[in-house]
Amino acid sequence: MSFHLDCVGLTHANGFTALADISLRADQGERIALIGPSGAGKTSLLSVIGTALAPTAGQGAVLDAALAGQASLKGLRARIGTVHQAPPIPGRQRVVTAVLAGRLGQWPAWKALASLLYPIDVPGAQAALERVDLADKLFCRCDQLSGGQLQRVGIARVLYQRPDLILADEPVSALDPALAQATIRLLVADAEARKATLVASLHAVDLALANFRRIVGVKAGRIAFDLPSERVSDALLHELYAGEGDELPVQAHEPAFMTRQQAANDAATRAACC
Repeated sequence: MSFHLDCVGLTHANGFTALADISLRADQGERIALIGPSGAGKTSLLSVIGTALAPTAGQGAVLDAALAGQASLKGLRARIGTVHQAPPIPGRQRVVTAVLAGRLGQWPAWKALASLLYPIDVPGAQAALERVDLADKLFCRCDQLSGGQLQRVGIARVLYQRPDLILADEPVSALDPALAQATIRLLVADAEARKATLVASLHAVDLALANFRRIVGVKAGRIAFDLPSERVSDALLHELYAGEGDELPVQAHEPAFMTRQQAANDAATRAACC
């Protein structure tokens, strides 16, 4: 078991309830897409799974460690890789240092400090950057990069970390459709190759349907459905996004929503061509 949440709730200090009665389980190696309207609670759910936020109700465990009562979360968090929509990377930091930071939690203190002062695994960082087509930015400062490039640096950092659990929060929101598709495929392939668990929050429904076998719909802080992708009907999707407009969210610049059947046909065509 990679993680399980049982009737988990999250209420902030101001009284706002971000999550309510969440029960969710994932076996090691599963790949799950979270979809739902803005403000549905997807980021909060990822934060609870990643131990960044402690639930205020219910119980659960991540990588065999209970969410509550941990004397130290350092060892657990070293096994969890998080891809942020806006990576918290200092602008003055070099790209190579930002990527190597993926293993700071796994290294002894002296090695972590040494790497901050001088990068100690340049080939490793370069290899991770090559996977996201940013090898030429190895020694650039992060404030010289675009938002999309910074997102890919964040992904390279997680690839270098090689965690048991990957949590990706809108990891391709700043990328064009072709690059977004390629990047999601990279994350899925990496998780599959290492038998790591991947949970990704995605705004583009077509990306989720085309690349993930399990889809979890989140709305108003609750789970609306948890189904194999082939069972996610257009009616379910329209109900999930009711009130968000006439069209469902897709990759930027796409002319129309790709239905579940169209996504399945597209995936089948790509598999046949490969």
